[in-house]
Amino acid sequence: MKIIACSLSPCIHIGGVINFLNIAEKLGNEVLFLGPAITLEELLSAIEEYKPDLVGVSFRLTPDVARGIFLRLEKMIEENNIKSKFVLGCTPSVAEVARESGIFDMIFTGEESPVEVVSYLKGKGVIRKISYPQTLIERIENNRPFPILRHHFGLSSLEETISGVREIAEAGVLDVISIAPDQNAQENFFRPDQMNPELDGAGGVPLRKEEDLTKIYEATRTGNYPLLRCYSGTRDLINWGDMLQRTISNAWAAIPLCWYSSLDKRSTRPLVDAIRENQQAIRWHADRDIPIEINEAHQWGLRDAPDVVTVVTAFLAAYNAKKLGVKNYIVQLMLNTPLSTSGKADLAKMLSILEFISRIEDENFVVFRQIRTGLTSLSSDMSVAKGQLASSIQLGLSLSPHIIHVVGFCEGNHAATAKEVIESCKIIQGVMRNFYLGSPNPFDEDVIMRKEHLLKESEILLSAIEEIPSESQDPLTDPEVIAKAVKIGLLDAPHLKGNPSACGEIRTRIINGECDAVDESGRPVSEEERISRIRIIL
Repeated sequence: MKIIACSLSPCIHIGGVINFLNIAEKLGNEVLFLGPAITLEELLSAIEEYKPDLVGVSFRLTPDVARGIFLRLEKMIEENNIKSKFVLGCTPSVAEVARESGIFDMIFTGEESPVEVVSYLKGKGVIRKISYPQTLIERIENNRPFPILRHHFGLSSLEETISGVREIAEAGVLDVISIAPDQNAQENFFRPDQMNPELDGAGGVPLRKEEDLTKIYEATRTGNYPLLRCYSGTRDLINWGDMLQRTISNAWAAIPLCWYSSLDKRSTRPLVDAIRENQQAIRWHADRDIPIEINEAHQWGLRDAPDVVTVVTAFLAAYNAKKLGVKNYIVQLMLNTPLSTSGKADLAKMLSILEFISRIEDENFVVFRQIRTGLTSLSSDMSVAKGQLASSIQLGLSLSPHIIHVVGFCEGNHAATAKEVIESCKIIQGVMRNFYLGSPNPFDEDVIMRKEHLLKESEILLSAIEEIPSESQDPLTDPEVIAKAVKIGLLDAPHLKGNPSACGEIRTRIINGECDAVDESGRPVSEEERISRIRIIL
């Protein structure tokens, strides 16, 4: 697909345009940036010359001014019989005016996730018309190269939980909602006579009948139609599994190997009996091709077990899953556990787990990586916790996860509300946007090589600026020298195209995460070559 883009005069804001074109180019599209503050006459000339499939325009000034420009744009499209599709980048207030015009195939306000932008460019239609996959594997595939997000949610009131689930779905930021039942439901849903009314709502939503789950599921049929899953019961696991499949189409089951037993006292099952029943439940789900996550290794880590134990129990869980017939297996990698684990130690431990499990991977046992922030690692000071959450996910993304189990930033203080779930997911989206541009490692060989290259090239450019004629004893502080360096293109940027104070002719490309000057063919050029070309023109 051929795409041209610009900001419309008198708007000079083009950061979003450049980001859009960068994503489009990575997807294999042919792109051309026209520059900032392009008039409609200039845009028409470009459309007639390049005949693009898609025209991207940006306007981030006031809605009143935008309305007049969109009316003129609509007239231009009609009078010249332009067949190209148009997309717009703008503020939310301008978007309201843009929708009235009806000329844009898509309107981006900056609130979209990277996945939504990629989906549009892949030809899957505008965001509001996207068909959201309703199985875990399809959802993962649809989101590539980005992981999907899950978050647990369950308030002490059923009505508030249903309302919150609907709010989360409409926000469109979460792919999987994990319902958290209260302890009474987890242990005694099928034995209501054994429930303790004083514990109603303790630890989650008080589910008391199947219809409660159906109502929660119905609340997700809006927004981005998130998948639903639910914590397994701490006993009667097969009954739980059957009910969850019938009511919420459980995206995957999370069952421990040793836990939900006398070991953690979340049920009264003796350990041997618990392991046996857990295995039976795992096999029941495997027989129905339901993906399985075994909540095992991190339960040991939460209890300060040595890393060796964590690694071994992770392997044991996966090994059991395979032997019990599981085809799609989710390995949960809980970071920051035990507390004070360093980032290096965390990565070493998780990589050990993944390598260990990889020994039993094959076409009939596919492993999906799921990272999460340590359950006990977040500060009760929620401002601090937001930083900890972002830092943890930044580290975990190095493991190339398929799923991010988002832990709400507020969990060290209180159970997450719908608004806090949404905010936590947006924090993660912000981390992902930066991470997938290229994650830095100051000790990485490539980083060191790049640093040395940049220092060498910087010295060449600095010398060229110093050579600009000047009466100053220190040309690098001379305003005229600096201005001349900008004007002739020694100091240049593509965003300066059309600016009378600058050159604006430099071309750049992101290659392997590095932004370099390139020639007309897209070949990187050294500063020595680039500067020599400027001197020839002068």
